[in-house]
Amino acid sequence: MLETKKVSAIYIKPSRGWVLPRIRDIWAYRELLYFLVWRDLKVRYKQTVLGVLWAIIQPFFLMVLFSIFFGKLAKIPSEGVPYPIFAYSALLPWAYFAQSLNLCSESLVGNNHLITKVYFPRLIIPISSVLSGLVNFAISFSILLAMMFYYHILPSLSVLLLPFFMTTAMTTALGAGLWLSALNVQYRDIRYAISFLIQFWFFATPVVYPISLVPEKWRPFYALNPMVGVVEGFRGALLKEGQIFDSIFFVSLMVTAFLLVTGAFYFGKMERRFADVV
Repeated sequence: MLETKKVSAIYIKPSRGWVLPRIRDIWAYRELLYFLVWRDLKVRYKQTVLGVLWAIIQPFFLMVLFSIFFGKLAKIPSEGVPYPIFAYSALLPWAYFAQSLNLCSESLVGNNHLITKVYFPRLIIPISSVLSGLVNFAISFSILLAMMFYYHILPSLSVLLLPFFMTTAMTTALGAGLWLSALNVQYRDIRYAISFLIQFWFFATPVVYPISLVPEKWRPFYALNPMVGVVEGFRGALLKEGQIFDSIFFVSLMVTAFLLVTGAFYFGKMERRFADVV
């Protein structure tokens, strides 16, 4: 006699209202997340002459330009450290954030062939865009270590906090990216506003100048930019001794949490429409 096996069926129903994406589903599709990250890395450097060297060239030459125009000509203070180190240590988390935000905001539209053909947790797509940028960051960070060795700068034990600040940068990029990626599916002119947003966000973040130039009465409002706490914390963990966490960082951290939670709710609300609109 032939044995009959029971086949279990999975019914997929669209969510309704403001709901959070199910984290358990993301873990179930973790292999897909890995392959999406690997695919992004291969596509990024495919048929390029310099390959992964672009991860070093871009922030390094930006650091050189900033050192000339802001450090030498404009004489912007650098808190007692060489200006190239001052600028490059802030450029690393900022470059990671800007690249991740840009990729994340375009991720759903760029993967429309997957969204319209097969079911999987859509949240995996923006998460893969955020994770793939960590490779560029790791390569660029090795150059920072070489520069610190050249200038005879030794980091303190606060350097152990760097993973925490990078996790905060990832969370900020993901939170803002969830908003922008979902909005970009419905309103395609969002993509044209993203470049302007990133440029404005750059000058609103203490990358090329110290936060001490901002009047103290304005700093609580200035800290509403979540990247202020990330950049200051990252640079402080590398170059400063003593207190790293202050009121500015905690204000930025609360804004980061707000972005992530509201972005996840909005993404979950719009997820059921992606396949129809994209």
